[in-house]
Amino acid sequence: MTTVHGVIETPVFMNVATAGAIKGGLSADDLRRIRTQVALCNTYHLHVRPSDALVHRMGGLHQFMRWDRPILTDSGGFQVFSLADLRSIKEEGVTFRSHVDGRKIFMGPEESMQIQSNLGSTIAMAFDECAPALADRDYVSKSVDRTTRWLARCQVEMKRLNSLETTVNRSQLLFGINQGAIYPDIRIDHAKKISEMELDGYAIGGLAVGETHEQMYDILDQTVPHLPVDSPTYLMGVGTPVNILEAVDRGIDFFDCVYPSRNGRHGNLYTANGTVHIKSARYAEDPRPIEEGCGCPVCRAGYSRAYLRHLYKAQEALGLRMGVMHNLYYYNHLMEQIRDALDQGSFASFKKKALDQMQTGEN
Repeated sequence: MTTVHGVIETPVFMNVATAGAIKGGLSADDLRRIRTQVALCNTYHLHVRPSDALVHRMGGLHQFMRWDRPILTDSGGFQVFSLADLRSIKEEGVTFRSHVDGRKIFMGPEESMQIQSNLGSTIAMAFDECAPALADRDYVSKSVDRTTRWLARCQVEMKRLNSLETTVNRSQLLFGINQGAIYPDIRIDHAKKISEMELDGYAIGGLAVGETHEQMYDILDQTVPHLPVDSPTYLMGVGTPVNILEAVDRGIDFFDCVYPSRNGRHGNLYTANGTVHIKSARYAEDPRPIEEGCGCPVCRAGYSRAYLRHLYKAQEALGLRMGVMHNLYYYNHLMEQIRDALDQGSFASFKKKALDQMQTGEN
């Protein structure tokens, strides 16, 4: 996928930098070292703090973060519905209170587009309502219809913003979001409707929020065939390495998830042969790196499991940083292996081997 900030090779995992930074102390230089292609930042969080207006005055998010590769900004819709205790949904948009200072905020399609335009991200997500996966069918149906109307408004507003001289990134792209909880007919109908809108990409939202993995895979099986094959498809908020392998098999191109950084901060480190729970006493005198043959800066430098365990047990920030760096490298490298297997026509065998190895457990 060609963008104004560079080419994105898919399938791709987007490293989550919610507030303009990776939790765990990784800089833009670190992200380049571990071969990150896309950073994902969040509209809601950056609007609340430090404010999109400030970021705009600083030259946009790329300049602010010192990151020169693509950035995707989430619309803020998910956070509005998951973090705000008090909210009022109307056709115009949503009124809610900030989780930081309690001030009242209004956000609708136009406001979300304006904030993301101020941030200057490469890809902006349309403003939508993320209804719970197990919500009542009638509610989901009405919510999806409203999300479709909001998407049309996002399109109009983005076109206007991209025409302004003061806009940071006048080549900003727009992805629409498919919703419909776990109702296949609603999902399929919505996919057909948004496919006609000729967007730059299409996301599948509202999954990995309460349904089983089997239900998620079933929705992908039924929905993805109704989205344009020549545009990227993004599965929002997913997932584990197993989820990624299964979703790639079903036609997904973009992924994001906080798992690798969150697990890294808690000492759960990914390897091809299962997860290393580094705080375990079994690693107290283990001289091996996290994973033999791993190309991440931590493993290449020869830091031992014993030393990493010590850092975590002593609550040293360096341990968290190393764990997050390793895990994000693992995800980025996994995506490279997936792309190579697809290019070679050997994805089916690669997937089977990778899944078999992942089931071996802690090593």
